Amino acid sequence: MDSPTDPVVPAKTPPSLFIRLVASALFTGYSPLASGTVASALALLVYLIPGFENPYVMMTAMMAAFIAGTYVGDRMEAYYGPDPAEVTIDEVLGMWFSLFLLPKDPVLFISGFFIFRILDIVKPYPARKFDRMRGGFGIMMDDVVVAFYTNLILHAVAAVRVFAGL
Repeated sequence: MDSPTDPVVPAKTPPSLFIRLVASALFTGYSPLASGTVASALALLVYLIPGFENPYVMMTAMMAAFIAGTYVGDRMEAYYGPDPAEVTIDEVLGMWFSLFLLPKDPVLFISGFFIFRILDIVKPYPARKFDRMRGGFGIMMDDVVVAFYTNLILHAVAAVRVFAGL
C-alpha cells in the first residue's frame, strides 16, 4: 500500500495564490465566520459603485465571474474537496445576478441581500441538485439558480412598490 510520503504518489499541490484570490473573492472565503455572507456583502459594495448597475457592466462582470468561478472552482475542489467553503466567488455572482436589471433602491438591494442569503442556505429546487454536482460548474450554478429566484422576487417587490406609489 502506498503511503502519502511514498515518492510514487503525487502530492496534492495547493492552488496558486491567484487562484485562491479569485476563488475566495479577495480572500473573503477565508473569513472564520459566514464566509458566504462576507462575500455577498463585498459583492453588494461593488454593486453600489456608481455605474455598476448598468446592464452591460453587470453582464460583463457576471460572465467573467461565472467563467473564472467555474475554472477556479475546479482547482479549489481538487485540493480542498467538494464545494469548499473557501470558494465564495459564487456568492459574488449570485448577489450581482440577484440585483440585475433592478433600480438601485436601498429597499431592493438590502432585501435582496437577505433573500439571497436565506435562499442560498435553504437551496430550493433545483439549486440543491446543482449543489450536489462536483466541480466548478456545480459550485457556480446552485448560486445562479438561487439568484434567479431572488431576482424574480425583487422584481415583484419593485413592481408592487411602483404600483403602490412607494
